[in-house]
Amino acid sequence: MISAVLRANPTELFGRNGASVLRSLRQRPTSSLKASLATQTTTASPVIGIRREDKNRWERRVALTPSHIRKLIKETGARVLVQPSNTRIFNNASFVKAGATIEEDLAKADVILGIKEVPIDKMIPDKTYMVFSHTHKGQAYNMPGLQAYLDKKIRLIDYELMVDPVTKKRLVLFGKHAGYAGMIDGLHGLGQRLLALGYNSPFIHMGQAHVYPNLECVHAKLRHVADIISDQGLPEAFSPMVFTFTGAGNVTQGARAIFDDLPHQNITVDELPLLARDRYNDRYRTRLLALQVGAQDYLERIGGGKYDRSEYREHPDRYRSAFAQKIAPYTTMLVNGIYWESKYPRLMSTKDLADIQRQREMKNRMLAVADISCDIGGSLEFMSHASTIDNPFFYVDAVKGIEHKDIEKPGVQINSIDNLPTELPFEASKHFGDSLFPLAKALAMGKIATDPVLSHAVICENGRLAKPHIHLKKDLAKVGTTKVADTRRKRVLLAGSGMVSQPLVEYLSTSNDLSEARKLAYQFPNTSATLLDIANETALNELVNDCDVVVSLVPAHLHPQMARAAIRNGKHMVTASYISDEMQKLDGEARAASVTILNEIGLDPGIDHCSAMKIIDSARDRGGKVKSFISWCGGLTAPENSNNALGYKFSWSPRGVMTAGLNPAQFKINGKVRNIPEGQLFENRFQNVPLFKGFALEGLANRDSLQYADIYGLKLKQMDTMFRGTLRYQGYSDILDCFMKLGFLDLDPASAINVMTSKDLWSRVLGIKEYDSLSEGRIDELIQRKLSGKPHAVIEQFRKECEELGILCNSLNKAGRINPSMSLAAPTALDALSQLLQKAHKFEKGERDMVCLFHEFGIENPDGTYDVECSSLVAYGDSDTGETAMARTVGIPAAIAARLLLEDKVKATGVIRPTIPEIYHPLIERLEQKGILFSDTVKHGVHNSLQHTMSWDKETTTSFGSNRHW
Repeated sequence: MISAVLRANPTELFGRNGASVLRSLRQRPTSSLKASLATQTTTASPVIGIRREDKNRWERRVALTPSHIRKLIKETGARVLVQPSNTRIFNNASFVKAGATIEEDLAKADVILGIKEVPIDKMIPDKTYMVFSHTHKGQAYNMPGLQAYLDKKIRLIDYELMVDPVTKKRLVLFGKHAGYAGMIDGLHGLGQRLLALGYNSPFIHMGQAHVYPNLECVHAKLRHVADIISDQGLPEAFSPMVFTFTGAGNVTQGARAIFDDLPHQNITVDELPLLARDRYNDRYRTRLLALQVGAQDYLERIGGGKYDRSEYREHPDRYRSAFAQKIAPYTTMLVNGIYWESKYPRLMSTKDLADIQRQREMKNRMLAVADISCDIGGSLEFMSHASTIDNPFFYVDAVKGIEHKDIEKPGVQINSIDNLPTELPFEASKHFGDSLFPLAKALAMGKIATDPVLSHAVICENGRLAKPHIHLKKDLAKVGTTKVADTRRKRVLLAGSGMVSQPLVEYLSTSNDLSEARKLAYQFPNTSATLLDIANETALNELVNDCDVVVSLVPAHLHPQMARAAIRNGKHMVTASYISDEMQKLDGEARAASVTILNEIGLDPGIDHCSAMKIIDSARDRGGKVKSFISWCGGLTAPENSNNALGYKFSWSPRGVMTAGLNPAQFKINGKVRNIPEGQLFENRFQNVPLFKGFALEGLANRDSLQYADIYGLKLKQMDTMFRGTLRYQGYSDILDCFMKLGFLDLDPASAINVMTSKDLWSRVLGIKEYDSLSEGRIDELIQRKLSGKPHAVIEQFRKECEELGILCNSLNKAGRINPSMSLAAPTALDALSQLLQKAHKFEKGERDMVCLFHEFGIENPDGTYDVECSSLVAYGDSDTGETAMARTVGIPAAIAARLLLEDKVKATGVIRPTIPEIYHPLIERLEQKGILFSDTVKHGVHNSLQHTMSWDKETTTSFGSNRHW
């Protein structure tokens, strides 16, 4: 098969109007990938560059404010270049007014100041960078960045290492602002968590830090919350509420500055057992308890004896933490602000947390952790990753060994945002700039080597680690050497075409037609189009080998061929199609090659798997049994645009829609397994599917429903119902069944069509050899005969559909009159019908489609009660842009899947579906960010289940709500 493919460099998956977008995973490549061998030197008045923060959209801080830059220029005469930014807390004009130059390219700068880590591809060789690099403790996730600084011969100065030469205290930091924001977010999260557990609390009124214009507004809100605590009290079930603070530095001081606005009482570790026994004392209802702990409160000497600070610093291996036994069981929220290195014992291990969570009496303890220090896998072993301002919380259920984001499920809430001060960008930037200014001035005066604070903060220069950091070599070796040459853009090969590809076009563009592919590719950066003969193995290998991930949208029977090429070249692959037997046979080869072939990642299959597994796993986690599973999904025309006899228009390939109707089906309803033979699907439809009162829906069984019991890890023998179906508007199946009986859905090559008139078409389809005798009346007679038994109303609707397709004239003319003007060529009758449908039933400008997905689960709980959990999704296309709901709900999941593979977030290999947490959790989360949201409801009692109104009458019609059950 000849197919148009597009090669693209993706990362920014999503763009305008929520469409998935193909953009560069890296920004433009650096001007040079080869670092100069020249020794880095300073000049009398170096040029200072201020980089634009780009770690995420929330990063609005700046190292020096306009007032600092004005003062710097005045006192040193330095030239200052500032990268433009539309999100920075200070606008571009304010820097110009201060005397700086707005400049995108910082290549002219000698010293570049920033806040967060610099992306590897944006590091300019032979410069001095001053940032928080998060490398000096050997953080594994930033070792590639450190290697890049070495490769590019960059002098790296880290703010964390700027300390007073005498006191060794840090001089340049956001510490208190991290503490402010971390405590505010922690209170916000606790309020949300308590509400999810069924308890109102005063903390529900707290927002995240970034919603407040300044700290004055925060304190005003805290005074309001304090009044509510004093007047209405705290939830008795969680009394007393103990906030445990670790550390004594700026982070903890900032957190206490927020917390201390609330009514509280300071306590000591020795008081904890007494407080627990006195927990129902009314005085704990109107005040919080603050426990400030130091190392002496929770460290124990392994060999016995008292804690000795000096000994601990010299020999931390002689100590262990008893925090989990002495303090955590009494703690409501842990606010963690300690400095930690790997040589020190952890505050708490994952096992410690599991031991607490196993105890029923501890269910209201250790509800939340505000880990402001944000040491990943550090003092708190179970803190596995940094959260974000967009998604600030995750939950750790150490008993089950899982992380999740369901606020109602068991687990400790973790808030581990690693850029907390950016939630308070104005005050944080001003404070930071005040402390940095003397050192920035020294920089501008060329005193890097002579200033003791600056020289101490150098981690590497001239391609070598500074002497105090030689030990980082072993950390670099653990993760391997990251070559600067590997900072190329990531590349994705999209092979194939289809009507669902438009949102993907901005991410991975394609078309069967090269000119159309080029037209699409032209719209988006870093995208090119080329022709590919898939049968040409050499050409295919060349294209696949040149990419990082393959997305296959070719016809389904060609996916295995694409997959074999991906496996040969060690590339991951994504496709939205079902796993065929041929594809499944490649599982072993893919595993052996450590390749992931991720299938069934569209709408149905795709999003339906993710939604289903989320509910199924949740039910299992609480000990429930899934007794019934009913799933309906359909790509439909929006009701207001369903203005044809079929009630359907095509936002994707009509051929795929037609061939789906030829499949056999198998399912289980009310304890009985049912089968529909191949080619009999339309006549055995479910006549009425009342999911939503506003829609007149019917349904078709979807392939083999029973196999999904194994796929979803369900026990079919224990289930009453296992059913998956496809939704259509009522009347659709009647018309398609007429086409079926007349031979229009024939896939036999002998049914090939090459006709010039509709008379020729009817002659070919009806098998009439006496061409000349095929009169208008004769065609009408043959239609009536072959459709005998069909109600008159159905035949009339079928005739109307034929008129709309242009193969019969309208009813104002003589019945059965043949349209003399048409030309049609197709390899089979079904392909001919698909061409007619695509031409007659396409979406017009201003029209839109709709997708509808509905899951129902019957869940038997451990206590014997029965819940009916429903999850539904209804999405509409955009009539203004022409983007279809089908394209969004197929294209965006496939785009997200490709992104997850590029980010190395998927560890499973082989031929797989999105039925595992490492795929479906992030996929659902990212779909929600794109406005693709599920609506979930829970009803109690088996009588609320669809399975008890679901009937299927093989002899006539099928319906919900009939008294006849098959």
